[in-house]
Amino acid sequence: MIGVYVAGTTVLHRARPGVKLAALLVLTTVLVALPRAQVVTVGVVVVTAGALVGRLGVRGLGRLVWPLRWVVLVLTPVQAWLVGWERAYVVVGGLVVAVTAAGVVSATTRVTDMTDTLTALIRPLRRVGADPDRVGLVLALAIRAVPVIVDALRVVREARAARGMRLTPDTILAPLLIRTIRHADRVGEALAARGLDD
Repeated sequence: MIGVYVAGTTVLHRARPGVKLAALLVLTTVLVALPRAQVVTVGVVVVTAGALVGRLGVRGLGRLVWPLRWVVLVLTPVQAWLVGWERAYVVVGGLVVAVTAAGVVSATTRVTDMTDTLTALIRPLRRVGADPDRVGLVLALAIRAVPVIVDALRVVREARAARGMRLTPDTILAPLLIRTIRHADRVGEALAARGLDD
């Protein structure tokens, strides 16, 4: 869900990140605690309404659901065969609703606001030795690393294809790992230069 933020001034965009995260926690907890078809259907309505309020549109909602297509296509028939169609709807539908709800939160919340909120939530743990600022930095670096690694994978695949090489795991993983380690080294050097390596 990283990189899906859609700028806007809707009620959902202006809502505090902590409130949205709490609502997401409540929704996913209800889906797990009450595994019923009616609950999943209400979840679908709530998430769709949230996407419309956030002005993500049908296409925006589709972009959030699209990455789950293979999970749905594989898991639905297996669940239907093992435990029936209603249970398959509950299991797969609940998963789709939970992930899409997380996508709606990500699409209406800046990453910086999210990390600031998580850092604030960790702040009471200072008494037991936790460093909220360091945790926030780690979260921000992890979030930033995902698109970098995805872009590195794209570059490696294009380079292999240009050389006429077959795209097998062994021809992709080694160069991807090297690029990832180089990125980590550069980040480490930048942190050390700013005195954040201790």
